[in-house]
Amino acid sequence: MANQAYIVAATRTPVGKAFRGALAHTRPDDMLAHSLRAAIDRCPGLDPQRIGDVIVGCAMPEGPQGMNVARIGLLLAGLPESVPGVTVNRFCASGLQAVAWAADRIRLGEASVMIAAGTESMSLIPMMGHRPELNPKIFDDENVAIAYGMGITAERVAKRWSISREDQDAFALESHRRASRAIDDGAFSDEIAPFSATAHRPDTDGSVAVHHRTVSVDEGPRRDTSIEALAKLRPVFAAQGSVTAGTASQMSDGAAAIVLMDEKTMGELNLQPLARVASFSVCGVAPEVMGIGPVEAVPRACHGAGIAVDDLDHVELNEAFAAQTLACMKDLQLDPQRVNPLGGAIALGHPLGATGAIRTATLVHALRRSGKKYGMVTMCVGTGMGAAGVFEAC
Repeated sequence: MANQAYIVAATRTPVGKAFRGALAHTRPDDMLAHSLRAAIDRCPGLDPQRIGDVIVGCAMPEGPQGMNVARIGLLLAGLPESVPGVTVNRFCASGLQAVAWAADRIRLGEASVMIAAGTESMSLIPMMGHRPELNPKIFDDENVAIAYGMGITAERVAKRWSISREDQDAFALESHRRASRAIDDGAFSDEIAPFSATAHRPDTDGSVAVHHRTVSVDEGPRRDTSIEALAKLRPVFAAQGSVTAGTASQMSDGAAAIVLMDEKTMGELNLQPLARVASFSVCGVAPEVMGIGPVEAVPRACHGAGIAVDDLDHVELNEAFAAQTLACMKDLQLDPQRVNPLGGAIALGHPLGATGAIRTATLVHALRRSGKKYGMVTMCVGTGMGAAGVFEAC
């Protein structure tokens, strides 16, 4: 019988607003190192030499988060030189893919301790990287959907699945309300490791002033938003479209780290698991409607876990856009009360390659608090993919 992979620690930074938030000047390898240290600190007795690998998701692995940011981040965290690290890229599913591959290594008996993580600074790395060079062939008629921007694919989903502007605005408003309520209730306190951010800014006398600030709360949720304010926003991807900045995920900065172990090692260290990694699925869909990826990935992941979609008590469905989230919920017949009960990316932000690990941290802690059994992290993925992971609370 294969080993089971258990999550014993899951920590993250707060998620900052890109460009103007508290983490906008923070390097992604520093955010990663902070998350790694925080996660390992929650595993008393763990000898870091036992860590088989550190797998880190990153959607734009270049510039400050290039040069194998996984290896650099783990060394900055003070881990032994003997611990290897690898960076993986499946765009928005990068962090979740890291968790899945870390769990696979444990299941196969190749490692007893693994770390999965994710890091992304959208402040420092543009959405398509510093020097995008698209293959000219993707602009041919038969391949042009590959070149569509994410916003255009959201508009296509909204039209094909009949998702109205009003429904998108209402969904976005509820995301902010849920996220704000979750912050007030302290729902993220178990997973967030407060981060001390440093920024250098010119002072009035011409000198450079150093500003220190400890960040402990996600910056994205807008408490003052309203349905009226959202209704005033203009479409940003198509003149006659329905997708606005208010119904799209926020550009963000953040990182997270997940420690996984086999049952024997947990027993030796007397550690209690948060959840078992039950299954993972990834699949391809048409690039022009990439947002519906979860529609294909979710049933496959549930089948792999031996459960039905209705058995999912808590679903973290990444809100790339309100239109695609609503379309996925519609096709999968998901209970709206079970989807993103603590808010989603429209309010909490979406630091691309880190999101899968961040949402995993949120899910496993939420399952523990609520006493619920099965949870899922799922998202659509650029160029037409969907990913989903099932977790069973312990």
